[in-house]
Amino acid sequence: MNKIRNHIVSLILTKTNNMDFTNLIFKLPTLNLLNDYVKSYSPSKEDTDTLSNKIKDIFDSFGLTVEKGDVSVGSNVTQYEFTPSKGTKLSKIKGLEGDLALHLGVQGVRIIAPVVGKGVVAVEVPNSESNIVGLKTVLKADYLKCSKMELPISLGETSTGNPFTFDLTKSPHVLIGGATGQGKSVGINVMLTSLLFNTSPQLLKLVLVDVKKVELDIYNKIGDQYKTDFNDSLVYTETSDIVKNLNFVVDEMDTRYDLLKMASCRNIKQYNEKYNNQELSFNDGHQFLPYIVVVIDEFADLIMTVGKDIEFPITRLAQLSRAVGIHLIVATQRPTTTVITGSIKANFPTRIAFRVASNIDSRTILDSGGAETLIGNGDLLYSSGMDLHRIQSAFIDIDEIDRLMDYIKNQ
Repeated sequence: MNKIRNHIVSLILTKTNNMDFTNLIFKLPTLNLLNDYVKSYSPSKEDTDTLSNKIKDIFDSFGLTVEKGDVSVGSNVTQYEFTPSKGTKLSKIKGLEGDLALHLGVQGVRIIAPVVGKGVVAVEVPNSESNIVGLKTVLKADYLKCSKMELPISLGETSTGNPFTFDLTKSPHVLIGGATGQGKSVGINVMLTSLLFNTSPQLLKLVLVDVKKVELDIYNKIGDQYKTDFNDSLVYTETSDIVKNLNFVVDEMDTRYDLLKMASCRNIKQYNEKYNNQELSFNDGHQFLPYIVVVIDEFADLIMTVGKDIEFPITRLAQLSRAVGIHLIVATQRPTTTVITGSIKANFPTRIAFRVASNIDSRTILDSGGAETLIGNGDLLYSSGMDLHRIQSAFIDIDEIDRLMDYIKNQ
């Protein structure tokens, strides 16, 4: 609320004294717009004890001695911890993923060796029945965490059953890969709606690229509130318009750097604080700078259609735009090296991988394997730096998005 209040003050300072400012206060959407999804299944203690003993027996059969540890039950995956005996090589444990999946009769077994800070290894096993993780549940559970972030994105629930939220300003760009039908489009909707639930139009602007023309069209309803001043639309579907308007974003980045230089600021947060404290004058060309989030769905199709014309603005934005509050979310269903080039990967430290066809595709996205063993339906791996988390993506239905769009549009 402090961010919204400060910006309203800055707006008032730049307007005439006789205006009515009551309509400047934007009311963030309430969670009542979202559906409640009840978790219908959770393995019993007897079930987890039986499976834990079975995993231990499988390790023993391969000559690996381990002691059972904690069990953490998630919505669709349960994590079993084991302490290996001294002298046990982690590479031997890690190499048993396929054998465990075979002997347990399940798909998607993943071994974490070691679990950072615990001195144990963990085995993630899919539950016999799956649950839907509603976005409402995740947003409600992480409400306090979201309130402390600039651009919070509530992604879903971890394999240990905890909500997972990250700040896009710290990311600062996200690369998403995954095969068709594994939950990528729902994941993008979750990320966008999470931002809309937590951030007002005064603080956030969107530029959405949708070459399939049907995935993000619903967000056109809120174009008046969330489109940038230099773009004529919120969602772009034609390749000629896409390239032109992404170059407009690059121009905006250069303009913002000039403003930061004039104000002797190093980043957008410092600049906006100076502006809100009246240390910078509107008459000198300064203005409040909202964050801009650029979302590109099906990046592979754009590369195939326009090639270098699209790669140049994307690479430039990825290299330089963080300091001036412009962040990218780029998704592709073809995670090949011709699409995800070295320059793209180098500037996207945050990666999200849904299920892919092969270990090679997983390494192209994450620089490590594992995404090929996921179970689909929103099961994903989130990588940021050295951290790798398995997350069940939250779910939001098209009807829920429609209600959210109408709520924002009517303000």
